[in-house]
Amino acid sequence: MSVTPLTSPINISQETTIPPLLGASVAELSAWVQQQGQPTYRGKQLHEWIYQKGVRSLADISVFSKQWRAELAEIPIGRSTIHYRSVAPDDTVKYLLQLADGQIVETVGIPTDKRLTVCVSTQVGCPMACDFCATGKGGYKRNLGRHEIVDQVLTVQEDFQQRVSHVVFMGMGEPLLNTDNVLGAVRSLNQDVGIGQRSLTVSTVGIRDRIRQLAQHHLQVTLAVSLHAPNQALREQLIPSAHSYPIEDLLAECREYVAITGRRISFEYILLAGVNDLPEHALELSRRLRGFQNHVNLIPYNPIQEVDYKRPNRQQIQSFVQILQEQKIAVSVRYSRGLEADAACGQLRSSNAGNS
Repeated sequence: MSVTPLTSPINISQETTIPPLLGASVAELSAWVQQQGQPTYRGKQLHEWIYQKGVRSLADISVFSKQWRAELAEIPIGRSTIHYRSVAPDDTVKYLLQLADGQIVETVGIPTDKRLTVCVSTQVGCPMACDFCATGKGGYKRNLGRHEIVDQVLTVQEDFQQRVSHVVFMGMGEPLLNTDNVLGAVRSLNQDVGIGQRSLTVSTVGIRDRIRQLAQHHLQVTLAVSLHAPNQALREQLIPSAHSYPIEDLLAECREYVAITGRRISFEYILLAGVNDLPEHALELSRRLRGFQNHVNLIPYNPIQEVDYKRPNRQQIQSFVQILQEQKIAVSVRYSRGLEADAACGQLRSSNAGNS
């Protein structure tokens, strides 16, 4: 019996000729097994083995006949292998995952008493070249397929032997430059893996028109916009891509997003000592953000080898917080986990150099 490739919208690397099954829904898998001459219920079985049992090869699905398993031997599920793993003192785990084409991508598992969060990558590398970010220093290779994004969550779940409760699209890459696969991964994580949309966060540095387009999908995810500066000149200094996308236009799109979705936006703001953390910066930021639902998430800078930015001290951080609070701006401070393992915000890169 010949095997027909899965005809679902799964993006994969050019080296692969048959789309991986991971990321496909029950309906897609059921349609596919019917194409192979199998009864529809095999699709539900296949779905269970991929998402609940974490099978890595179709040959290991014992409820399928030996003959069919042999015929399916060349059909990829789409799982990665752990190339490197390091554990920080706070139990955060950083993974370098090797993909089917040999590329390496980073994923981080962040455990607390009541939850397990996975920080997933959406690209191999990143084209945005933010000055304070290790990922951007390494350049851009390609987008990840939806199976490669979902795989990161399943890998962390298996390694921790604990269900993942939250996923943040804040790893390597710019999610809104890979929108189709990110939306596919959001759907799969929600409907196939069983993680509520409100427990998913999609981060972006801001790509013209993409926030507006995202709003049309009316997702219940949290949108996090990496702002990092209260004005255009400083933002261009830190984020080269901001040159073609003025902060006024970005914030206008954010206001539209809130109006369309009814969901508030989280603004990520990395605090760099003496650069963007002064009182006048806090006042200017508060003026920018008045008038629509938002929350500022301050992130004290996490050092990387390539640049000499400094993290502000706690007094400077608290002063920035106090000014925003006095201006009625919702604000919190996020001290990143995994700092000692180079797994914190802004530290991800696709090699383990210096990560011993």
